[in-house]
Amino acid sequence: MENLHKIKQDICDIGQRIYNRQFAAANDGNITVRVSENEVLCTPTLHCKGFLKPDDISLVDMTGKQLSGRKKRSSEALLHLEIYKQRDDIRSVVHCHPPHATAFAIAREPIPQCILPEVEVFLGDVPITKYETPGGQAFADTIIPYVNKTNVMILANHGTVSYGESVEQAYWWTEILDSYCRMLMLAKQLGNVSFLNEEKSRELLDLKQQWGYADPRNTPDFKDCDICANDIFRESWADTGVERRAFPAPPPIKTSSPAAATSAPQGVDEAALVKAITDEVIRRMGS
Repeated sequence: MENLHKIKQDICDIGQRIYNRQFAAANDGNITVRVSENEVLCTPTLHCKGFLKPDDISLVDMTGKQLSGRKKRSSEALLHLEIYKQRDDIRSVVHCHPPHATAFAIAREPIPQCILPEVEVFLGDVPITKYETPGGQAFADTIIPYVNKTNVMILANHGTVSYGESVEQAYWWTEILDSYCRMLMLAKQLGNVSFLNEEKSRELLDLKQQWGYADPRNTPDFKDCDICANDIFRESWADTGVERRAFPAPPPIKTSSPAAATSAPQGVDEAALVKAITDEVIRRMGS
């Protein structure tokens, strides 16, 4: 039988970590843990996550109806419940506003891949959802296209949501993501972001598979994709307003043929280019 008091204490501990990391200002964010087929523990609305007590945590059913608790449940509980409905393996969901990841949410900038090993193994491609006003079922439905292909998402103009087998694991994905987003910003200020090559990137995907972490890039559907090009969720970009602006696309990690590797840039008149080079060589030989 679930020890509900212990789980409530775990929720409070994660709430304090979220607040201490400045992932949730004032009363931002919410945390849930599924404790049975139809019951979910939920943090209260209008309450700072850094100062939660076990008695503050409410119990709701899978429709969002509050079953017990002296404080009203979070207004964004439906988002959490939709994740549980879509993923039977998930026990906990964490939503908050980590500043660096949320900056990508506001800019609607896709998270670059094939840069940091830990991110490739633990996160993979991170989608950005379509924006919807928080709180209702329409907001909850924005996660449906992505929920089975990842354990962490960026909510457009809002924040992040991550989920896992425990409340601590659900929180981990958010902490890894925000730390990575901060590193990207710092590297950008230094003037360069270096990508891993295809061989090293595939080694990481092999490790990920060995350690039991799923990644769509390891499935037949994406067998021949450019694994560093955000191919998993790129079809959603037009609908969600996502576009590369701050971080250009990574250089191609492979070419389809030897000719492709040596062809001139698009738009260049190759004949004119060859003539210009030939003329310059002849001029220098005659000088």
